[in-house]
Amino acid sequence: MAGRRIRRIASCVLALGLIVMLGEAAISAQPDCPPQALGEGQMSRCAYAEHLRAMWLGEAIANWTGLTTEGVRQDAPFYTDADWGRDQDLDWKMVDVIDFVVQDPWLADDDTDIEYVYLHLMTQGGAPLLSAAQIAEGWQAHINDWIWVSNARARGLMEVGALPPVTSMGAINPDYLQIDAQLTTELFGALAPGMPAEALRLANLPILTTAGGYAAHAAQFYVLLYALAAQVDPALPPRDQLLWLIGEARQYLPDTSKAADIVDFVVADYLANPDVDDWEATRDRVYERYHRDARENGFLYQDWTESSVNFASGLIALLYGGGDFRRTVQIGALTGWDSDNGTATMGGLIGLLYGDEALTAAFPDEVLSDRYQSHRTRPTLPDYLPDDRRAEDTFTAMAERMLPLVDAAILQAGGTVEGDLWTLPAPSSQPPLTLNPLEQIYRSSANNQVRETGGAIEVSVEGEAAASRLAGIADGLEFNFSGQERPRRIPGVYERDADAGEVVVSVVYDRVLNVQAIWLIEGSAGGSALRAEALIDGVWGPLPEGTRLSPEPDAGIAYQSFTFILPEPLALSGVRVRIEAGGRLSEVSVVELDAVLAG
Repeated sequence: MAGRRIRRIASCVLALGLIVMLGEAAISAQPDCPPQALGEGQMSRCAYAEHLRAMWLGEAIANWTGLTTEGVRQDAPFYTDADWGRDQDLDWKMVDVIDFVVQDPWLADDDTDIEYVYLHLMTQGGAPLLSAAQIAEGWQAHINDWIWVSNARARGLMEVGALPPVTSMGAINPDYLQIDAQLTTELFGALAPGMPAEALRLANLPILTTAGGYAAHAAQFYVLLYALAAQVDPALPPRDQLLWLIGEARQYLPDTSKAADIVDFVVADYLANPDVDDWEATRDRVYERYHRDARENGFLYQDWTESSVNFASGLIALLYGGGDFRRTVQIGALTGWDSDNGTATMGGLIGLLYGDEALTAAFPDEVLSDRYQSHRTRPTLPDYLPDDRRAEDTFTAMAERMLPLVDAAILQAGGTVEGDLWTLPAPSSQPPLTLNPLEQIYRSSANNQVRETGGAIEVSVEGEAAASRLAGIADGLEFNFSGQERPRRIPGVYERDADAGEVVVSVVYDRVLNVQAIWLIEGSAGGSALRAEALIDGVWGPLPEGTRLSPEPDAGIAYQSFTFILPEPLALSGVRVRIEAGGRLSEVSVVELDAVLAG
């Protein structure tokens, strides 16, 4: 048995390139860079590049270390510190010894490669804000393998024409509460250093590509940690730095969100624990609250790849790791469930916070490679190292390509870029929650706000007798970002045979609302033409002249999202749409019809 293990480990070492090569693969800090923080609201472009490089490297080390345990302990009993160094004797693991993994080159995995695709798309477009079409086209061109759960669902929906945010809506993506967006969007926080609201704006559509509800909030929280890292006071002890970082990010989440509950629970348990090394106690209480006894606590446990327990695991690693890279990664890898993902996020955050110095200090006997093999999982992307047969890029070059995108984000937010000096815009005086784009969507949804205030909504489809079939049309779930626990079974898409040539769908409210637009999301059977009407003083009539429909209907595209944009806010008590048949199928289907409240 021992001989078989040795042979298997040796073959993994050769296959993965774990013998670190010296010389050109090494990383070193850029000379003559001023400190990252220069003064109030100022940063050094040069110094931040080194922190961006450390972010990518930190993610890679943590990702591959976490992969040694990913999915092995999906239920109790979980790992403890005593398991570190254990040979798990698992033939299905590339490396099954629970220990730090060092590679040269670093191999792409889903904790880095989707962000790497996003970097490619932003570099191509010359701007950090990606459109829904850019995201879908980029996924179709480059993300066709090595994807699972909600990522795979979203990719399949793109194949029939769906665009974000429709690709994450629960009625058509049942995996929208899984972990996926938490491991694919932290990059956008790093592109907006010290600008949390701008980071959320840049990350919004990438998050809504695969996540909804509290899973979207968890992804936002990670983006916020990365954005706020540039504002941490270096004079504070590491423990206080991390608590400040978490406290600031928490202000952007609604108190109603399960993600907010997780943050509050983990922080409170950490602070109440007299033993700063007993991270297992907090992990076990997370298991009891959100997994084993979830129903008793008002929650639902999905499975080992869900957002919730893995979000909590990442926070545990960050807090109990205390700013030490090795300890953070070690705890993350041992927490259980989908243990590579939160570990990679926190490893990248420590790199972004403390730079190359923290990583080289963590591995004083290693020369940490700068090389990245993107073609392992994303072979359609450019090869920046044509003379290197085993790698296509370097973390140094990736960081350098990010700098113009950071320039653009700072300028867009109202800051300035002068040579090596970044001057960030003044922070907003508005409450942080109001700056969250998901909260803005939720507060704009008439279907959600009328129900939240105890109102009633009546839904009808001409000629439809079964009221139960109409439940999903105006349930608000597609735009519900309260973050509350969701029912496991979500109302499906309404479908109606279109032999009559037109289907009329109406939503009537128990009050007059001030409305600035109408949202309609079609299902798999798109119509060939749309007309919207408003209910004013009890009479249905056409929308005012000057109303714009965006985009134009395309009968060949499934799951289109439409907005009827009014020339000015209109007082109404109902909206309805007439959908003319003529799509790919002999029916009409509707995911949601909603009125957009004027701000």
